[in-house]
Amino acid sequence: MNSSYAIPAVALVVVATVLVGAFGLRISRTTSDFYVASRTVGPRLNAAAISGEYLSAASFLGIAGLVLVQGPDMLWYPVGYTAGYLVLLLFVAAPLRRSGAYTLPDFAEARLASQAVRRLAGAFVVGVGWLYLLPQLQGAGLTLAVLGGAPDWLGGVIVAVVVTAIVAAGGMRSITFVQAFQYWLKLTALLVPALFLVLAWQGDGAPGRPFEEPATFREQRSVRVDDSLTLTLDSPLTVTVDGTVDGRAHDGTRVGLPTGTHHIEAGTRLTFAEDTPVPAAGRGADDALSPSRAESRTERPLYATYGLILATFLGTMGLPHVVVRFYTSPHGVAARRTTVAVLGLIGAFYLLPPVYGALGRMYAPELTLTGDADAAVLLLPDRVIGGVGGDLLGALVAGGAFAAFLSTASGLTMAVAGVLTQDVLPSRGVPHFRLGTLLAMAVPLAASALVGGLPVADAVGLAFAVSASSFCPLLVLGIWWRRLTPPGAAAGMLVGGGSALLAVAATMGGFPGGGGALHALLAWPALWSVPLAFLTMVLVSLATPGRVPAGTAAILARFHLPEELRTDELHKEVTP
Repeated sequence: MNSSYAIPAVALVVVATVLVGAFGLRISRTTSDFYVASRTVGPRLNAAAISGEYLSAASFLGIAGLVLVQGPDMLWYPVGYTAGYLVLLLFVAAPLRRSGAYTLPDFAEARLASQAVRRLAGAFVVGVGWLYLLPQLQGAGLTLAVLGGAPDWLGGVIVAVVVTAIVAAGGMRSITFVQAFQYWLKLTALLVPALFLVLAWQGDGAPGRPFEEPATFREQRSVRVDDSLTLTLDSPLTVTVDGTVDGRAHDGTRVGLPTGTHHIEAGTRLTFAEDTPVPAAGRGADDALSPSRAESRTERPLYATYGLILATFLGTMGLPHVVVRFYTSPHGVAARRTTVAVLGLIGAFYLLPPVYGALGRMYAPELTLTGDADAAVLLLPDRVIGGVGGDLLGALVAGGAFAAFLSTASGLTMAVAGVLTQDVLPSRGVPHFRLGTLLAMAVPLAASALVGGLPVADAVGLAFAVSASSFCPLLVLGIWWRRLTPPGAAAGMLVGGGSALLAVAATMGGFPGGGGALHALLAWPALWSVPLAFLTMVLVSLATPGRVPAGTAAILARFHLPEELRTDELHKEVTP
């Protein structure tokens, strides 16, 4: 890709983000403006803002990368991400807005009158937020590295600096305008190039099948292996090798590799003939393509699919940067209308990443071997169209990708900083919120520089699993079950969310190696951790009936009665 176009496009997006954020700062006057935009954000603006922050690195780059590597099974990602909002609409959106809370810990305390549950909820908000921030920073680093050969850490640092400045200066009011602007930018940045890519594919003399199994090289292709890897062959393969394979050095000779596993040393160049199937590749635990999740999908595809569905369907409602936006709605009806609009906006967007993944399987299959599958969206315009047109479309995609990192990171930083300010720092207020913003970004930025991690969609999927295992039971039972007690809520979050978090840590650390049942259980924890959380909350609550907070009936009435009806009832009570 020609970085002479792409790098200015990224710079333009950064400057536009700062200018839009500055506009929000000009009209941000009060503390309520800072935290919840004074609860005055209408459904259309709020829906665009929610969609802007929700469509993260996983949506923009990661889904296409997973479809490229593993085929149509990965279409469950966009389906799950979208359906999660339907669950949110049905069970949570309006009651959560009527709770009057600013954050998820505020909701926990309002519902259960327990400081301990509040602190535990705050800890999970911070954990999920940091886990979700990591792939945004890593995706930004990947984008600049692919575009201009920049160091892997540079993109993350740029996102961190811009987001910290916007959030600390203008709070929720600023990022609302930023995220709404960036949704439409991201949609345009994927839609316009996708139209040209599909037209070019249809005009190809031999368009082939986008989901052909397995992916094949449409023409002779040379692939340089920068990091050592293993190739798993289901059938014998003849390939030209310039380097070391299975401990033997070759100098541009054709080598016949039998069925099985073969070790390729770093620096080796492999040249594949036309119509050669792309072999499956694996790396060490520190490599971005190698975590156990990919292996678990191959070994236990049905279990992995159900684990993904449950995590994405139920995890959305507990994502801190999503939930906090519903507190900005004027009332419960506006929250529901916002959610309906979000379903339409993100549904339209999610039609596009699978197109890039399918075309990537045809035009850039070698990315599965180089470890750069997440870069397919960035590279396809140049690969398929080429010339100045391909460079310009690639620049548009690059700008959209950076908008994805900035918008999602803004929402996450806002949510985490709000919890740190209210529950960790010694005092509240805007000055301490700004300090909380620095802390909210510093930890994931440091982690992104030290940890390799997963493909971005997989990393986000793990954050969804933790969210589904901790906040989904708290919100659903807290809103709809009057017998929930503080000990039950705390036990459920600790058992469900804590076990999911441990499974995530093990997966990201590459433990255990070698596959097997334990491998799959840790790679896809939602299928057992979510039921475990619900069961624990219910059983412990039933065992502690005397701990049901006083006034629970009134609290639930506030959650479920429309604001106008509650006002009328209050007026009747005080009228002589």
